[in-house]
Amino acid sequence: MEPLNRSTFPSLAQIGVSAPPTPGMIHLGLGNFHRAHTAVYTARAMEAAGGDWGISAFGHRSRGVVDAMTAQDGLYSVLQLSPQGENAQVVDVHRHFGILTEDPAAVVAEIADPARRILTLTVSEGGYGWSPNLRGLDLEDPAIRADLAAGTGSSAGSVDAPRTVVGTIARGIERRSASGEPFTIQSCDNLQGNGDVARAVVTQFLQEAGADEDVLRFVRTRVGFPNSMVDRIVPSTTDDTRRSVERLLGVRDDAPVRTEEFTMWVMQEDHPGGRPGWEAGGAVISDQVDRYELVKLRLVNASQSLLAYLGVLQGIPTIPGTWQRPAVQDTVLAQIRRDALPTIPLPDGLDPEEYIASLVRRWENVPLADSTSRIASLGSIRLPQRIPVAALQHLREGRMPHVFALLIAGWIATIVQPDGVAVTPEMETVDEPARERILRSVGSATAPHEIARAVLDAGFLGHDLPLEEAFTERVGELLEVIARHGIEAAMKDAVG
Repeated sequence: MEPLNRSTFPSLAQIGVSAPPTPGMIHLGLGNFHRAHTAVYTARAMEAAGGDWGISAFGHRSRGVVDAMTAQDGLYSVLQLSPQGENAQVVDVHRHFGILTEDPAAVVAEIADPARRILTLTVSEGGYGWSPNLRGLDLEDPAIRADLAAGTGSSAGSVDAPRTVVGTIARGIERRSASGEPFTIQSCDNLQGNGDVARAVVTQFLQEAGADEDVLRFVRTRVGFPNSMVDRIVPSTTDDTRRSVERLLGVRDDAPVRTEEFTMWVMQEDHPGGRPGWEAGGAVISDQVDRYELVKLRLVNASQSLLAYLGVLQGIPTIPGTWQRPAVQDTVLAQIRRDALPTIPLPDGLDPEEYIASLVRRWENVPLADSTSRIASLGSIRLPQRIPVAALQHLREGRMPHVFALLIAGWIATIVQPDGVAVTPEMETVDEPARERILRSVGSATAPHEIARAVLDAGFLGHDLPLEEAFTERVGELLEVIARHGIEAAMKDAVG
């Protein structure tokens, strides 16, 4: 099978038109989500209206995708899977490639280049150096402290070799400020107020590093940080993905991505240097991004987290496989309707029942089959954004959010694995970066209610939620049911 490249790819299956050689955009985080989401919107925008919006893309550490796409002249395929079938198309929008950790100076230079007008980010929630508890830059992070210690200005020894994403962006912005050319930092990560977070950490980094007032003024007046909400399920690439692409396109692609039919991108208009016509790909420009964010965080993300923990605790490897269980359906829909929806001011025109029906269709998508262990990962980063504020709203209005309590109990059971909890292979593959800190907080506690109290008191879900004694007790009760009688009994308890 011939490899995918400019001489072999089937032009009739291409998304968009060939991007110009000089990129107008930079992207950090060359993973599957970017290539199935932001890059596709950008390709469709150029297909509709042209423009010099090619992408100079950087992976974080891994060379796999970067090397594959370099060998393929920047081309890759998007395999879309649904119960109705599958199709594959080639995307041609990336022009330059690199690795952030190998050559941070290259990223700094790209940001400083006046020809680049937008930086898009998919660096995960943990990539911003943001501390939810401090509501600011995580100054306890050793890598951030090292970047700050380098100081500012051209005389600082490691100014062009920062170790962190926020340090790299700040150095690039500092250099760009000399030209005064406007710029946009467009976050595409699942952070509530992601543009506000990006603005806060970059500004605080520059202040802590001693940047000149001219640089800070440039950030305030010439750099846009639009909030956005992104939504598309993009599981890991598999050998089946590659085989399907070969069958559909007749070429071998070493960097394909698989995804679902559903896609959504809502953003504020704050792009002082201009932007592609992303609306051509279906993007929504709105002043209600905050409402769409809450819909995503509490209806989609929180529900998927619950699905994932219910799945791993039952030893079910996929989200569709978990959703097929009637008790799971009852529990997830109870969380949506009882715990989540009452806390959300819905965007204008959004029909909640139609939206819930679209979620069900996504969870029923067996051909896509995202893994429960992948979705259950990074709970200590994801759950604080999805649960505490909504749970506190219920509690302060005199209601107990029982299924939110079950979700937290399921997370604790997965990570701590108290006596009595049946450990499944899926639980063992969940990636929890705070696992050691969680276990240290538990210490010698063995009773479920003591474990729940220790984890909540340690602040992993913020400092306000543990003050609600009744909620902590409810989490402990459900954790005890999981340990003594299993997750199905806990589901019945929470829903009943």
